[in-house]
Amino acid sequence: MNLEELIKKCKNNNFKAQEELYHLYKDMLFVLSLKYCKNVEEAEDNLQNAFLEIFTNIKKFNNSGSFEGWMKRITINKAIDSYKKSYQLVPISDQTFPDTDLDENELEEYSLDYILSLIQNLPNQYRLVFCLYELDNYSHAEIAEMLTISIGTSKSNLHRAKMILKEQIKANTTVPNLNMKYGK
Repeated sequence: MNLEELIKKCKNNNFKAQEELYHLYKDMLFVLSLKYCKNVEEAEDNLQNAFLEIFTNIKKFNNSGSFEGWMKRITINKAIDSYKKSYQLVPISDQTFPDTDLDENELEEYSLDYILSLIQNLPNQYRLVFCLYELDNYSHAEIAEMLTISIGTSKSNLHRAKMILKEQIKANTTVPNLNMKYGK
């Protein structure tokens, strides 16, 4: 069954189609959730909440734009909503910061699991801004609006996240091993 037919059946609350859609996208959306969540358990919860939202609102998807992009946006928004409810994002003053880009040669020697583990160990507000900006290409203005913080706070949080990551990579800090497969 092609994606268009699958979406149509999901819009009609067809359980088999919903199950097929879930199995088709669960791994991709779980990895996306891992970027925004502190650990596997939070990512699993976020994935469940995202699919509930997807199936509840699938009738609103009008086949304009990417269905995958629509689901990714829901998944990211669910993670952000979760943090807004449980954590206070503290605004700080607008400042200009020196360049904190990581040398790509430094990163090549580390596994994706290791880098993801470092990202997951960032303080919540730093992790959210880092992932939104560096991994999902949102602008600071968009991030500020999504997290209800100032653009300067977004820039500051990104800078601090990069500084922490850079220090951890240079120190070759060991972090807990994460299993990237969903359900294990």
